[in-house]
Amino acid sequence: MYQIAFFDAKPYDRPAFEAHGAAAGLSFRFFETRLSVDTVELARGCDGVCVFVNDDVNAAVLDRLAGFGVRIVALRCAGYNNVDVRHAFGRVHVVHVPAYSPHAVAEHAMALLLTSIRRIHKAYIRTRDFNFSLDGLTGFDLYGKTVGVVGTGRIGRIFADICRGFGMKVLAFDKFPAADSGLEYVPLDRLLAESDVISLHCPLTDETRHLIGRDSLDKLKKGVVLINTSRGALIDAEALIDGIKSRRIGAACLDVYEEESDVFFHDFSGHIMGDDVLARLISMPNVIVTSHQAFLTNEALNNIAETTVANLLSFFRDGQPDNELCYRCDRIESCRRARSQRCF
Repeated sequence: MYQIAFFDAKPYDRPAFEAHGAAAGLSFRFFETRLSVDTVELARGCDGVCVFVNDDVNAAVLDRLAGFGVRIVALRCAGYNNVDVRHAFGRVHVVHVPAYSPHAVAEHAMALLLTSIRRIHKAYIRTRDFNFSLDGLTGFDLYGKTVGVVGTGRIGRIFADICRGFGMKVLAFDKFPAADSGLEYVPLDRLLAESDVISLHCPLTDETRHLIGRDSLDKLKKGVVLINTSRGALIDAEALIDGIKSRRIGAACLDVYEEESDVFFHDFSGHIMGDDVLARLISMPNVIVTSHQAFLTNEALNNIAETTVANLLSFFRDGQPDNELCYRCDRIESCRRARSQRCF
């Protein structure tokens, strides 16, 4: 039975992974701590590791893992900006879950948008205090508004379809446009200037880091609503605060945050918030923050476990892991090697 060190484990992770792992002959060792240079020793004696968005799989960690004989890092998420894929090449194989439930994330993005513009969260709090006043709860229709979708992978396209259902005009931007999507692709500057709502669904790369930052604030349509359910660093958090204070940005709906790794998934309700930027954002009446929960549905958790286990088995049985991230190729997620060949 193959041993897998499972880092940053949460109670909601275990049932699906235990069920799928047992059926496949995999044994998971669950650790609540995140993977880092300080905790990598926990993986000694294991055949692989399973990590999430806030585990730090840097060059030093990868060297230690390779030294222990760990042969594969299995991300149980789509994004991989926390893994040094370049350094992993030739040392440790890296796989991910490219699509677990795109509907879950797209639907959460729309839920955030509706909650924000129709003041649902404020009304909920009021009525629990038997305050039925409507003062300050005026919103606006989505029908006829323009939404800019940045990143048109499966999640972005599903979100665009949801917006069409509300009668919105959809503008799209992607470095690699989706063929036959029916989307209207426009330059990024035009999308920023014309969109009443902008939703980010692109991966975090050097090119997309701070896509919404100080340089782009003046390009935004006044009063725009920003949604980010992808990666926190797509938005410069301090620039976001400036944009909100200047009234350039009308509202922000954030399921991710640039410095979330030391905050999200933990309970700090009895403590003073040490992150001043996040504290300021949460204090603003036109900002909604959820703690990276867009993926969190029963369907998504099951799909994540099923795909991750399948990725691991394909490597241990055949030496050819499914959904491998290959730095050697020009597009990391779409390795062009023949399926009959190993990547390294």
